[in-house]
Amino acid sequence: MDSIAKFAEVCQRAARTAGEVLLQWRGRAKVSEKAPADLVTEADLAAQEAIQDTILREFPDHAILGEEGVVASSTGSEYRWIVDPLDGTTNYVHQVPHYSVSIALERAGQLLVAAILEPFFGECFTATAGCGAFLGKHPIHSGRVTELSDSLAAVGLPPRARDDSPDVQFFLQSVTHCQAIRRTGSAALNFAYLAAGRFDLFACFSTKIWDVAAGILIAREAGAMVTAPDGGELSLESGQFLASANRQLHEQALQMLRPIVGDGGK
Repeated sequence: MDSIAKFAEVCQRAARTAGEVLLQWRGRAKVSEKAPADLVTEADLAAQEAIQDTILREFPDHAILGEEGVVASSTGSEYRWIVDPLDGTTNYVHQVPHYSVSIALERAGQLLVAAILEPFFGECFTATAGCGAFLGKHPIHSGRVTELSDSLAAVGLPPRARDDSPDVQFFLQSVTHCQAIRRTGSAALNFAYLAAGRFDLFACFSTKIWDVAAGILIAREAGAMVTAPDGGELSLESGQFLASANRQLHEQALQMLRPIVGDGGK
């Protein structure tokens, strides 16, 4: 049986290989729209191919789910890699340096290893289930802010946001209740920064599994709380979550979100 250490090594190697591809394509990749305001580039596809090649060379029977389509499917393996080769494509197209590669491995719904690489700055955030979270070789921990009024919140918005969408409502609530807000344009980086104590709060209602799988494991291993927006059990497939640096802040954030999501049966 393959060891968890081997999984982690391949995960990080795949992320770094994809990051090199993104840097090579920077400024010259052709752009198209998957949907209105939802961009894809040649770099996305090339990076995903690099990840696929790295993983399948080591684990040819594993399944891979990528943002740019199912890369490899296997009925004979319980392992599935969840890949976003370029999270923050709009930033990448405009040469804003906040974009990332996000890779996670799950088995039977349990996240095992994860890596989020920010190619421009060379920062690589990683985690292995039960072993903590790291930035490079250094352990990272979520922040100690326990009051919403002192918190720095990260927000994410879908490509086309309506005035009444929950993401916009969370944005407005954060403006009122938090010290300040930031929007990086990359859900994966928001999670990584939360894990490293840079952000204190992050919620979203419109992500996909490849946007958040790696970030959820890294944030949790750093000590953050990640639940459904109503405080219930998180579903990876739902695209909806609330992440907070610690339990005290999480409880206050749940109260802030209550007008948006209701009581969730509580």
